[in-house]
Amino acid sequence: MPLIKSISGIRGTIGGNPNEGLNPINIALYTAAYGEWVKSKHKDVKCKVIVGRDARISGEMVSSIVIGTLTGSGLDVVNLDLATTPTVEMAVIEEKAQGGIIITASHNPRQWNALKLLNEHGEFLTDVDGKKVLELAKTSSFNFPEVDELGYVIDEYSFVDKHIDKILELPLVDKDAIAKANFTVAIDCVNSVGGIAIPRLLKALGVNNVIELYTDPTGEFPHNPEPLPEHLTEISEAVKTHQAHVGFVVDPDVDRLAIINEDGSMFGEEYTLVAVADYVLSHTPGNTVSNLSSTAALRDITIKHGGSYQAAAVGEVNVVAKMRETNAIIGGEGNGGVIYPTLHAGRDALVGIALFLSHLARSGKKCTEIRKEYPEYYISKNKIELKDGLNPDDVLAKMKEHFANENINTIDGLKIDFEGQWVHLRKSNTEPIIRIYAESKTPESASELANKIMALIKNI
Repeated sequence: MPLIKSISGIRGTIGGNPNEGLNPINIALYTAAYGEWVKSKHKDVKCKVIVGRDARISGEMVSSIVIGTLTGSGLDVVNLDLATTPTVEMAVIEEKAQGGIIITASHNPRQWNALKLLNEHGEFLTDVDGKKVLELAKTSSFNFPEVDELGYVIDEYSFVDKHIDKILELPLVDKDAIAKANFTVAIDCVNSVGGIAIPRLLKALGVNNVIELYTDPTGEFPHNPEPLPEHLTEISEAVKTHQAHVGFVVDPDVDRLAIINEDGSMFGEEYTLVAVADYVLSHTPGNTVSNLSSTAALRDITIKHGGSYQAAAVGEVNVVAKMRETNAIIGGEGNGGVIYPTLHAGRDALVGIALFLSHLARSGKKCTEIRKEYPEYYISKNKIELKDGLNPDDVLAKMKEHFANENINTIDGLKIDFEGQWVHLRKSNTEPIIRIYAESKTPESASELANKIMALIKNI
C-alpha cells in the first residue's frame, strides 16, 4: 500500500496499516498538519478552507475525514463536494479563503486518491511551504481547539456554474461564433466530475449537439483514466460515427485536456496548449511558458507571434512561478494542461475547451487543418534503471560534463538542446531511475537520440 508524500500533497492507495496507504489515520494526520500550516500563516483571521473532490469511489470517505479534521482544527470549510480541480482553485479566490484541499488522484486508477493542497491564491504550495506541512505531520506539532472554537461547514454546490460564468466573460471566448458554427462535439469524462461540468459548459457556449461518453459521475472509470491515445479508442470511433467536428477527453479532475480530430485521429496532447496558445497570441501577443519536458512547438509559435518563450522546471507550481516572473499571458504543460492567468493561475480543461472552440469557430477550418499548421515534433519517453549504488546526481553531473559544449539547462535535472531536437534527463524521487525524454522532427530521430543518451548512461 504506497503512500507518496510530496510538497504538492499526499497521494496513496486506499487502505493499509497506519504506516502505509491513504487510510483514515493518514488522511487526518496530513489534513491536521495542513490546517496548522494555514493557521500559522494567517494568525489574525478565522481561517476558511475550500474542499472539493472528484468522483472516485473513495472520495466521499476521504472528504468526510478531511472536513471533520479541518473543523476540528478550528477552520471553517466551504464544501463544494463534487468539483473539478480548477473549480476549487477558483473558489479559493472567489471566497477569499486561506487555502483549499482538492481530493483527487488525477489520472491514477480507482484504488488511488490524494490530497492536493492549495494556498490562499488557489495555487499549489511552494517547495518551502510544502516541506513545512510535511514537517508538521512528522512531528505532530499541532494543538486542537476546544469546543467553542470549532469550525463550521457551509455546503456550496454552485461553483461549477460560477466557473463557467467566468469563462463566458473572457473576451477571447466567442460564444456567438461557437453557436453559429453549430458544432457536434463528442466528450469522454471517464465517469468523473467532467461529466457534471463539461455538458454545462458546452450548453452555455451554444453547443447543442453533444455526444456523451461516460458522463455519469460514479467514479467507476470505464478505461484507464489518463487521456493517452491508447485509452481513447471509443471516443475516436464515436467522433467518426457521429461525424462530430471535434472530441474532448479529460482526466478525472479536469485539469488535462486531449483533443480528437474530426477524422478520429489524435490532435496530440502536447499540441492542446500549442493550439490554444496560438489562438490567444494571435489576438493578444505576449510571452509563454511551459515545462522543460514539453514540446518545442510552443516556443516556435510564440516566436512567430513576436513573443518570448521560457521553460520552467516540471510541475505546475514551477510553471506558474515562471509565468508570473516573465509576465506570460498563457502557459502550461505538454500533458494537455492549459494555464490562462486571465482566468486563474492553474491548469484548466474547461477554459481550454472554450478557447479551442473559439479558435475552431473563428478559423472556419477543420481540426486536422489547424493541426497541420503547427511545427511537427515527436517525443520519445523512456527511463533507465540505475545499478545498485549508482547515484543519479553523479550520472547527471557526468552527462553535463560530456555535453558541456552544448546548450544545457540544469534547473530540473539536465536538458540538452541540439539543433532541431532536445533531450531532458530527470531523476526519480521514488525509484532508482532516470527518466529520459527526447524530442525531434521524426519518431525515428527522437528514438535514436534517446537511445544514444541511454547508451552513454550505461557506459557510466
